[in-house]
Amino acid sequence: MSAADRQAMLDALALLSPGTPLRDGLDRILQAGMGALIVVGDGPPVLNICSGGFLLDAAYSPQRLSELSKMDGAIVLAPDASRIARANVHLVPNPSVATTETGTRHRTAERVGRSINVPVISVSQRMNVISVYVGDEKHQIDPVPRVIARANQAVQTLERYKTRLDEVSVALSALEVEDLVTLRDVVTVLQRTEMVARIAAEIEGYIVELGDDGRLVRLQLEELTASMGDDRRLVVRDYFHEEDSWHLAQALGALADLSDDELVDLRRVASAVHLADGPPDLDQSMSPRGYRLLARIPRLPENVIEAIVDQFGDLQKILRAALDDLDEVAGVGKLRARAVKDGLSRMAEASILDRYN
Repeated sequence: MSAADRQAMLDALALLSPGTPLRDGLDRILQAGMGALIVVGDGPPVLNICSGGFLLDAAYSPQRLSELSKMDGAIVLAPDASRIARANVHLVPNPSVATTETGTRHRTAERVGRSINVPVISVSQRMNVISVYVGDEKHQIDPVPRVIARANQAVQTLERYKTRLDEVSVALSALEVEDLVTLRDVVTVLQRTEMVARIAAEIEGYIVELGDDGRLVRLQLEELTASMGDDRRLVVRDYFHEEDSWHLAQALGALADLSDDELVDLRRVASAVHLADGPPDLDQSMSPRGYRLLARIPRLPENVIEAIVDQFGDLQKILRAALDDLDEVAGVGKLRARAVKDGLSRMAEASILDRYN
C-alpha cells in the first residue's frame, strides 16, 4: 500500500472508530440485523454515479442513519459525515472496474471505491461485518477486543525489535569511535530501524481504528519510539553516496519502498540506499561523516552540525580536532567547541564500555 493510500484509509477509519457518531450509527444497523451501503463524500464525482433516490441535506445522527438503512438504496454522506446528503440512491459505477467481491452490495462498494477514490462502507446483513473500501484497498472492521489483542501483540513485537535496534545502534557508535565500521554494521542498523518504523506504523493504524479505546496502546507506542528521533535519516546521511540525481530524500524513499522480503537481504538494502559503489561487499570499511553522533549533543543546532561536518569531512577528524580548530568553525564558538569536545568524549567512552561489557 502506498503512503497516500494508507493515509486515505487511516482517515476513513478515524471517521468510524469507536466513540464516533458514524460508528454508533453503523453499530445500530448491525444490531438491527440490517445491511447498508454508505458513501462518505457528496462531490461531483459521487453525484455522477448516483441515480434516483431523494435529496435530504439533513444533519447526521446515528438514529437517522439506522432508519434510512431500512431502504434498499445507498446513503450518501458529507465528506466529514456531519450531514446526510442523499438516501435510497442507486449507485452506477463503471461495470468494467475489476472487483474480487461476490455479493451485490460489496461489488458495488469496491467498484465505487476504485472508481472515485472515496470511502465506501458496506454493512453485510448476512455476515454481520463492516467493510471499508478506499481506492484499491479494503479493510474489515473487527470487534474492539480483537483489535486490542492484535495491537497488544504488535506492541510486544515492537519491544523485542526495539531492544535489538538499541543493541546494534550502541555497537555502531562504538565501532564509529574506533573507526572499525563495516557496511554490514551500517546496513544492520538501517534494517532494524526500518523494521521498527514499520511495526510502529502498523500499531498506529490499530490506534486509529480503536479511537477512544486506543489511548493505552498509544501511550505504549510513544514510550517505545520516543528515543528513535531521526536515527534513520542520520545514519543514511552519514554513509550514503550523494550524487546529482541521488539525494537524501531519494535514499530514504528507496529504503521505505523495499518490500519486507527485500528488507531482510542486507545487500539489497545497501544497493537500494546507495551505500556502496558497485556490488556491495558487506565487509568493506566505512567512515561516518559524524551527523549521528553530533546530533546527540544537547542544544547543538543542525546548521552548526552541518558546518562542523563540512569543515572536517568525517567523524575521525572531528574526534581528533582541538578546541581551537572547533572554535574556528562558523557558528561554533568557545562554549560550543567545549560542549562538542566533551560530548563526543563522553559518548566515545560510554559506547566502548557498553560494547565490551
